[in-house]
Amino acid sequence: MAHETSQTPVPDLADTAASPGRRSRWNKVPEVTVYFWIIKVLCTTVGETAADLLDERAGLGPAGVSVLTGALLAVVLVAQFRARSCRAGVYWTAVALISVAGTLISDNLTDDMRVPLETSTGVFAIVLGAVFVVWYRRERTLALHSIDTTGREFFYWLAVLCTFALGTAAGDLVRERMDFGHWLSAVLFGLVIAAVALAHFALDLDAVWSFWIAYVLTRPLGASIGAYLSQPAGDGGLGLGTVLTGALFLAAVLALVVYLAVTRKDVARSRQTTRTAA
Repeated sequence: MAHETSQTPVPDLADTAASPGRRSRWNKVPEVTVYFWIIKVLCTTVGETAADLLDERAGLGPAGVSVLTGALLAVVLVAQFRARSCRAGVYWTAVALISVAGTLISDNLTDDMRVPLETSTGVFAIVLGAVFVVWYRRERTLALHSIDTTGREFFYWLAVLCTFALGTAAGDLVRERMDFGHWLSAVLFGLVIAAVALAHFALDLDAVWSFWIAYVLTRPLGASIGAYLSQPAGDGGLGLGTVLTGALFLAAVLALVVYLAVTRKDVARSRQTTRTAA
């Protein structure tokens, strides 16, 4: 889905053309291309697999995994915020770690605090909506091509965390509570994402909302695909195991990220401009 966001409620400074005496600023998030969506789905499975492995195989437990993930995420986000432009390796490492964090938040509420999935799904949806409201009220834009200030980048990553928590809860609700199973859930979420894409390209659905709806849904899509591949046949899967499935997805992510880091095909200048020094 494209980055264009021409349907914002008020005129967006990010949409103004650059005038003489101004220079472009670099956007801090990747251009939304087919590479973006492939890596996003793969990172979902990598993140969930990593959380399971650290919890069960490494014996860290939920608390240990949470502390480790939080520390690593803090380091990576510092590097992300300090970077002057989008760096594929740093950006996608942050996404993978946030995938783990979002999974842990949802799972802890469900497994440890016994919060019903219906409740957590609704709460995460409300929190995500609140993030968008505050983001827009402070920045006057949600445009994805203008994540070029610290404030906008903060709201972007906060929204990303909320989408992973929401996607985890919604995915578990459909796959487990509604008993759709792994494969049928993957098909269902894939069809909904396709419908959103069709609405965007054919019916002119706003690009910002198209992006975030798809972003939420790719989380349960990737988790359903990963579960189908890794879980034993008795549980509706192919029985590849979490280690092999995670390794395959991680290898694919690394290959794509290295390709993008070399080619820079996912990097675009922000449409917002700043005056050059006299």
